[in-house]
Amino acid sequence: MFTMRFDMRAKDGPETTTALYGAAVEMAEWGEKNGCIAVQVSEHHGSPDGYLPTPMLLASAISARTRSTPIQVAALLVPLHDPVALAEQMAVLDILSGGRVSFICAVGYRPEEYAMFGHPMKGRGKRMEECLRVLKRAWTGEPFDYEGRSVQVTPLPATPGGPPLVMGGNSRVAVRRAARFEMGMMTQGGDASLEDVYREACAEFGTSPQAFINPVGADAAHSVFVAEDPDRAWSEIGPYLLHDAQMYASWMGESVAITKSVAKTTDELRAEHGNYRILSVEEATSHVRENGILMTQPLSGGIPPELAWPSLELIANKVLPAARG
Repeated sequence: MFTMRFDMRAKDGPETTTALYGAAVEMAEWGEKNGCIAVQVSEHHGSPDGYLPTPMLLASAISARTRSTPIQVAALLVPLHDPVALAEQMAVLDILSGGRVSFICAVGYRPEEYAMFGHPMKGRGKRMEECLRVLKRAWTGEPFDYEGRSVQVTPLPATPGGPPLVMGGNSRVAVRRAARFEMGMMTQGGDASLEDVYREACAEFGTSPQAFINPVGADAAHSVFVAEDPDRAWSEIGPYLLHDAQMYASWMGESVAITKSVAKTTDELRAEHGNYRILSVEEATSHVRENGILMTQPLSGGIPPELAWPSLELIANKVLPAARG
């Protein structure tokens, strides 16, 4: 089994963007027929390399080309949005996708994004909580007042109560917020104590614990590629992986995450054997047997589609059959 994630960075510039977006939708459609069990899209704003700013639009395009593959927006920067408009968009996407889109809700960590939308960074946690309350209320279909506005959100989502929402973050505050709102939790890893914090908070708030995902170890490999010749593949796509790694590192600063890289060169990135890996068919087969899954980011950093497809085809045609065997 494998997953695919798309954030639509374009290291080579905006002239490559059209091809990358077309490839993402085509890869999602192909993946449904070839062992892909989930597709993720992301959200960030104002990035010079064109990082995906409107994940629900891409999720909608992918849902139109697939029939059963779960799609996750990971993460949706909820406090940057008007919650009423967000409730409408999420409801329509839930209808179009047949309830296949779920959301990891996060507050974000880049001051530039908050400045771009005219919101203060300070208090973004409270705004997250306010938005979550509005979303849940909006999806009842009943009229209500919000900030002096008369609101009624229609149509209702296909999923009763609205699409699945999971909290994202890596702090005790975020974990306790997830417990208070009776939401599942997805962390960035690196702090094994957070699950205990979550369970204790659920008991404190009288809520039922939901799924808690706190990746460790091999889970750090979220951008895996497969190649017949890994040395050649590193020379071809390594610069794109390094671009992706360095952009994230520059945004995250001193933050801790198991996917974070400190590499300055492609050789250093390869030596980390962390989030970004290019495996041989045999190594990838062993990885699937040991971990049950390959997590891929086929267009990481804006890899040209013609360089990205061979990895996916090797996964479908060689790795998965060997792992099942």
